[in-house]
This record gives sequence, C-alpha cells and structure tokens, in this order.
Amino acid sequence: MTAKTLSVVVTRRLPEPVETRLKDLFDVTLRDDDTPMTRAELRAAVAGCNVLVPTVTDQIDAGLLAHAGPDMRLIANYGAGVDHIDVASARQRGILVSNTPGVVTEDTADMTMALMLSVTRRIPEGLALMQAGKWTGWAPTALLGGRVGGRRLGILGMGRIGQAVARRAKAFGMQIHYHNRRRIRADLETELGATYWEDLDEMVKRIDILSINCPSSPSTFHLMNARRLSLLKPSAILINTSRGEVVDEKALARALRAGALSGAGLDVFEHGIEVTPALRDLPNVVLLPHMSSATEEGRLEMGEKVLINIKTFADGHRPPDQVVPGVL
Repeated sequence: MTAKTLSVVVTRRLPEPVETRLKDLFDVTLRDDDTPMTRAELRAAVAGCNVLVPTVTDQIDAGLLAHAGPDMRLIANYGAGVDHIDVASARQRGILVSNTPGVVTEDTADMTMALMLSVTRRIPEGLALMQAGKWTGWAPTALLGGRVGGRRLGILGMGRIGQAVARRAKAFGMQIHYHNRRRIRADLETELGATYWEDLDEMVKRIDILSINCPSSPSTFHLMNARRLSLLKPSAILINTSRGEVVDEKALARALRAGALSGAGLDVFEHGIEVTPALRDLPNVVLLPHMSSATEEGRLEMGEKVLINIKTFADGHRPPDQVVPGVL
C-alpha cells in the first residue's frame, strides 16, 4: 500500500499546515469542525481506516478497538501522553501505536513557571482588579505576594519536563528537590543542583512548592491524596501541569479552603473539563484550560512527528515514536 492510498482519519482539527501536508501525502479524512468525535463516529472511523490520528480527547479503549477493521494498523496519536489509548489491546490486535514525545517539554515547563509566579505573586487578583476598574493606586501593603527565589521546589517526576522545570527554577534561584521512580544520573543531579528523595512523603514535608510532572498510571492515581497533601506546609503551593488524576481534587479543594495549603495552579483536572466547583471560587487558585502545550510552534512540531510516524509506517518500517506497552 502506497502512502497516497493509505486511509487516514483525523479526529480533531489540526493546524492548517499540518492538515495541508496530510492531504498531500495520504488519503485523509479531516474533521470539519473542532469538536470531539462521538463514540459512534470513532467506531465508524476505526472500522474503515488504516490509520487513526486521535488526540487526548478521544478514548481509544478495548471496546472501541473491538470495532477496528482488519486493515487498521496504526494509531498515530497527536500528543505525547497515551493514557487515553489501550496500548496493550491495540498491540494484541496487531495495531501499532505512536506518539509525539519531547515536543511539548519546553512549553510545559514554561507554563509551570508561569503558574508558579501567578500564584506566588497573585497576578490573577491584580488583573481582575484592573479589569474591573477598581484599582485606587499603589499601597505599601496591597496584594503582597512572595518571592520564588530561595524557596524549595519539589518536582514530582524528573523526566524531560521535570528537568526542564528544574533548569528554569534554578535560574530563579530556587532550591531543587525531586522524587522519581529512578534516580537520575549523578552528573545531571550536579548540573541541576537537585537533591533526590527516595521517600516522597519526606520530600513533601520539606518543600515550599510542589510541581507535578509525572505521567498518569495506576501507580500515580491520587498520588497526592488527602494524607499526602496534609504533609505539605500550610505556606506551600501545588502546581500541576501533568495529569489531573495524580491529585485528589476534592481533597485539594478542602485543604485550600481550610487554609492547610497556601495556593494552587492547575492546568489539568481530575475529571477532564469538569472542574471541582469549590476550586473556582478560591482567590488563591489559578485555573487554566489545559494550555501548557498551546504554542503554535509546539502544535506544528507535534503534527510533523505524526506525519513522520505515518510516512515511515507507509514505507514498511516501524514508526520512530512507536509506543511499547509498559515502557512509558
């Protein structure tokens, strides 16, 4: 099968240059509007295509894959995370899965720092005051926040993004601490000035800011539960640009409302677009609509990786970014 006859279905609108290139290379079906496919539309897509290009908003589970046609052979995910795809079930059916790793590292690390500064310096409160026309002038005690320099930053998950956050935080004069499944190389620890904690509880007790940068998995579900949140200092803040399920959102809301935690900055949520209502009303919480990877450069690079993965597959080779169950 040539690349031009390869049937490709894309589940969401992608940047125009990416869609144009897909049309040039493959027999592609693009989305007319920027809404997620319904379950029925996804079933029809997997039944008739050779390659599916889903995003994080699509649940590609075993039930859906049961409807896959005999000629479906690749799921070329537009995004790095694949917790919305049952990779093991796909593999059992002879369907390869690829993703776009490394593309959003810098963008996500930038947003982590932006949230950190937004919470510590009370930027949204100042913005709201200005937009409402209620600012009456400078005052010595107005909107006092805190410095990030000198604070202890605890990074939960020291992969690509965690390391990028550490580099930025080091430049801000922060002390870097981290917990990871595996300790990073000694030379990298030295470069980042990072202190490793094998025991997450012990790290959490001692830090001022916690940045969550670990993937979603059964072992990380509610890793920051009510008990572990209670170990944080009352002056500490929590930043999550990873996966919402890592944090028990209701427990977080209770801690914030009780003053057991100073603040939080969240770009991801436990139940997708359904945000725990109690979080919306708190002035010390900054909520963003999953914007960490939302740069033009990043989205174009993601598209380029998707194109390369599909083209390599069409040429009879394994995609360079193939996902192997149990490796991520």
